[in-house]
Amino acid sequence: MSQRILFYDQISRNKRNSIFLIIAIILVFIVFGYVIGLAMGPDYFTLIMIISILISVFYVWFGYYNSHKVAIASVNAKPADAHEYRQLHNAVESMSLASGLPKPKVYIMPGSQINAFASGRNPKNAVIAVTEGALHKLSRDELEGVIAHEMSHINNYDIRFMTIATVLVGMIAILSEIFLRSLFFSGSRNRDGRAQIVFIAIGVLLAVLAPIVVYLVQLAISRKREYTADATAVKFTRRPTGLINALKKIGNDHSHFKNHEVSKAIAPLFISNPFKPNFKNLTSTHPPLEDRIKVLERM
Repeated sequence: MSQRILFYDQISRNKRNSIFLIIAIILVFIVFGYVIGLAMGPDYFTLIMIISILISVFYVWFGYYNSHKVAIASVNAKPADAHEYRQLHNAVESMSLASGLPKPKVYIMPGSQINAFASGRNPKNAVIAVTEGALHKLSRDELEGVIAHEMSHINNYDIRFMTIATVLVGMIAILSEIFLRSLFFSGSRNRDGRAQIVFIAIGVLLAVLAPIVVYLVQLAISRKREYTADATAVKFTRRPTGLINALKKIGNDHSHFKNHEVSKAIAPLFISNPFKPNFKNLTSTHPPLEDRIKVLERM
């Protein structure tokens, strides 16, 4: 018989793992920057570091403060009328009380797929959007499980956490791009002969590999946050059955958004991958549904 999992332990474990992954991205950034400094000199390193930080922070700052507006607009979601969608509002109100969070704004997005997402930089600016398919295909308990999962993302400040990861990943990508492009203009100014050539070669290798590695780490963080949200949802509902049954229905649902209906940039926000089944690989934004269900069944 499988050992039971306490949702508190699951939440703590996945939060720790997420922090370790963030630290891994920072270490890649530091090592990459150190190699560039050795290869091109401290003045050059300082300049491109400042440029990469400014560009990535400005880009993500805009997205962070407007994330909920961008997400809602990108899926053509509309405000959910309180009378027409009373069951949905009841579920959101119940989970707001259970979590101690203010009730987020509630939206309906078109589509027969069972799905939902939450966005917003903090609980006061949060929104929850649910597909029409979820309302038609889920029972009351299943809908509450889905809403609890989305409220968990709000409660755990996942948008803020993923924004930090995005800033770090963006800085490394920009740093790599600037370094590689600058090599075309600095080849004749190498000062330290063979030693510097070795560091430049290492820098080029890191410039190619670092963005790929940290992007995979970012996806791993996204998967860990899904497990954390599942566990926190059990904390809010005090039972895993609603979310388990909802995930099973999602797994058996063959409706999928078309690529033009949902931006891939907001795909990680959804409770499940909106484009295709959750395959077990390093490039997935979500853990496989069957793995999530197995963990929930042990709670």
